[in-house]
Amino acid sequence: MAPFRIALAQVNMCVGDLAGNAQRVRAWTRAARLGGADLVAFPEMMITGYPPEDLVLRKSFAQASQAALDALAADLVADGCGGLPVVVGYLAHDEGARNAAALMYQGTVVARYYKHHLPNYGVFDEARYFRSGTTLPVITIAGIDVAITICEDLWVDGGPFAVAGQAGVDLVVCINGSPYERNKDDVRLPLVRRRSAEAGATVAYVNTVGAQDELVFDGDSMIVTPTGELLARAQQFEERLLLVDLVIEPGQPRRDGPIGPMTVNRERLSGDDEAAVGRRPDLPPVPHFRPMPDLVEVWGALVLGLRDYVEKNRFESVILGLSGGIDSALVAVLAADALGADRVFGLSMPSKYSSAHSRDDAADLAERIGCHLDTVPIEAMVAAYLDAVKLTGLAEENLQARVRGTLLMGLSNEHGHLVLATGNKSEISVGYSTLYGDSVGGFAPIKDVPKTLVWKLARWRNSVAAERGEVEPIPENSIAKPPSAELRPGQQDSDSLPDYEVLDAILADYIDRDLGHRELVELGHDPETVATVLQLVDRAEYKRRQFAPGTKISLKSFGRDRRLPITSRWRETVES
Repeated sequence: MAPFRIALAQVNMCVGDLAGNAQRVRAWTRAARLGGADLVAFPEMMITGYPPEDLVLRKSFAQASQAALDALAADLVADGCGGLPVVVGYLAHDEGARNAAALMYQGTVVARYYKHHLPNYGVFDEARYFRSGTTLPVITIAGIDVAITICEDLWVDGGPFAVAGQAGVDLVVCINGSPYERNKDDVRLPLVRRRSAEAGATVAYVNTVGAQDELVFDGDSMIVTPTGELLARAQQFEERLLLVDLVIEPGQPRRDGPIGPMTVNRERLSGDDEAAVGRRPDLPPVPHFRPMPDLVEVWGALVLGLRDYVEKNRFESVILGLSGGIDSALVAVLAADALGADRVFGLSMPSKYSSAHSRDDAADLAERIGCHLDTVPIEAMVAAYLDAVKLTGLAEENLQARVRGTLLMGLSNEHGHLVLATGNKSEISVGYSTLYGDSVGGFAPIKDVPKTLVWKLARWRNSVAAERGEVEPIPENSIAKPPSAELRPGQQDSDSLPDYEVLDAILADYIDRDLGHRELVELGHDPETVATVLQLVDRAEYKRRQFAPGTKISLKSFGRDRRLPITSRWRETVES
C-alpha cells in the first residue's frame, strides 16, 4: 500500500477575521495539494480564530462562522483542491454552541466532530460557551480510517482516543489551540505518545502558531506512531506546513456504534484519486526540531506575543519610557526584535533625581539598537503641579511617575503609538509600581517575566549578539547597577523589597502553586519575609486589575489565570 501523505498546517490566525482566516486555509491547502497530500489539517477554531471568548454567545457570529465554512468548501473546489480532504476548526451551532471540526471534500462537509472534553481551568472557559459532543466520526480516506479530535480530548484518559482505539482507527488527527507556557513543549510529546498508545494508532497533532491578546501559541506540531516513535516535529513560533509520508497497514478490527462515552459513525470518501500518488513530488527530509533551550523559547514567545498584538491591532509603532534601567532596556530590545528598530520610539524623561549615568544609559541603548529617542525633562512640569497642590513623600514621588505617564499617553494620542508598559512580574506582584504612572500602557511585554528572569534574558540576548559579531544591545551598566525607581535621592528597590532572588522564589510558590503562609514557611522561606510579601501581593490586587495585558509565559499569569476578589478581608497568616 502506498504511503499516506498527511499535511499539518501550523498557521497563524486572527480572532474575528473570518474572511482572512478562510483565505489562509485556501493558500495553505493549495500548498498541501502541490505537495501531494492525501489529507491536510488546520488548527482548532481556524475559521473564527481562537479563543473567540464571548463572541461565541452572539448568534450572528456563529452564523457567520457556518457561512464562512460553506463558502470555503466551495472556494476550495474552485481552487482545484476539491479532491483533497481538509480538516478545519470552526464554531458550529447545533443545539447550542460547539467547538467543532469539519472535514470538507468535493465542496461539501462530509463529517463533523464536536469537541468532547471542554477545559474549564486556567485560561480556558469552554464550559461557559460550548456543549460537549458525543459522536466520533471515522472517515476512510485512501484506505485509511481517520478519526478527528480536538485539543483537550488529548489531555484526558479514557476519552475519544480510547474510543478510537476500540473502533480500530488507523490515524487520529488532533487539531489544537494549545497556548504556550514555559516547558509545555516537554509535556506535549509524552502526552501525544500516551494517546497514540491508547488509540493504537498514529496521532497527527497540529497546533496554532501566533498570539491572541495575552496568549501565545507556539505550534510544536508533531506526528507520533503507536509505538511512540516521533516521525516529525515542526519548529516552534513559525508557520510551517509539515508534510509526512505515513506507512500505515490497516488491519485493526473495526467497530462502530456506541463505544464507551461516545458513538462512532463511519464515512467513506468516494472518488479518492489514488492515481495522484504516482505523480506527487518527493518530500524533503522530515523535520525533527527539538524543543528550544528555555531562554531561546521564552524570547521567541515574548517577541511573537508583542509582534502579533501590534500587527493584529494595526499599530504602526510603539513608544516607551527609557529610564536607563534593565526593564525598559529589555522591552526596547524586544520591540526592536519584534517590529524593527525604526518602529520603536523611546522617551527619556529625567527628573532632578535622575542620575547622569541613567540618562547616558538610555541614550546608549537607543544608539545600540537604532531606535528613535527624544528627551523631555520633567522637573519644570513636576514643579508646576507642586505649585498648585502641596504633595510630599510618596505622593510627590509618584507624581513624577504620573507626569511621565501623561507624556507617554499624550504622544500616543498625537502620533498613534502603542504605549508599552515596562513593569515585570515581580514588581506587579507586590504593587511596586505607580498607578497611572509607570503602569500606563496598552501592552506590557514582560508582565509575566520575573525580575530574575529579566536579568537572565538580558545576559542571554547580549550573548547572542556577541556570537553574531553584533553590538550587544543592552548596556552593561543597565544590567549590573542596582535597580532603582530614582524618585528620591539614593533610592534603591532593596529599600522596599527583599532581594529579588528571595522575592521571586516566594512569589513562584504563592502565585503559581497557590501555597499558603504555613506551607511557604515549611518550605524554608523566612517567616517574616513571607508575611511581608504576602501582604504586599494581597493588597495590590486592585492595581493588577488595571494593568495592561501582557504575554503569558508562566503556569499562572495575572489575568485569566488568577482571579481573586479585590474586596476581600482574607489574609494569609501562619494560622491559615
